Amino acid sequence: MALPDILFYVFAFLTLACGVLVVANPFSRNPVTSALFLVLTIVSMAGLFVLLHAYFLAAVQVLVYAGAVMVLFLFVIMLLDLQDEERRKLKQFGVVGGLLSVGAIAAILVRALIATKPGQDLPAPTTVGDTAVLGRLLFTDYLLPFEIVSILLLVAMVGAILLSKKDLK
Repeated sequence: MALPDILFYVFAFLTLACGVLVVANPFSRNPVTSALFLVLTIVSMAGLFVLLHAYFLAAVQVLVYAGAVMVLFLFVIMLLDLQDEERRKLKQFGVVGGLLSVGAIAAILVRALIATKPGQDLPAPTTVGDTAVLGRLLFTDYLLPFEIVSILLLVAMVGAILLSKKDLK
C-alpha cells in the first residue's frame, strides 16, 4: 500500500470520527468542544482535498471554513454564554423518524449509484488547480446550489441563536 492510500484512510477516518464527535460528544456537553471537533473535521477534509491535488479547495476549506466561519460560530456561542447542554430524553417518534429518513436517503444514494456508472464518460482533466474554470462553473452551472448552501448556513445560524436564547421571564 502506497503512502497516498494510507493518508487517504487516515484522513477519511479522522473526518468521520470528528464528524460524529461534533454531534454525539461523549467527552463534554459544552458547545465549544463540538465546535472544535468541527474544526478538526474541516482540516481533515482539507487533507483529503490535498490528496486529490485540489490545493485551492484545500486552502479555501481551511481559510474560509476553519478560519472565518468557525470564528463566527465560536463568537456566537460565547456571546450567548451557553452553558453545558443538559442531556435530554430521546423521543421514540424522533428516533424512528430520523432513522427512516436516513434509510430513505441511503436507499436513494445506492439506487443512484447503481443506475449510473461512476467514473465513466468523464472528460479528460484540464490543468490541475485551474481556479478560473472552477469560478466559472461555480457562478454559472452551480449558482443555485451555491446560493442554497449560503441560505442554509444563514438559517442554521439564526436557528442556533433562537434555540439557545434564554427565556426572559
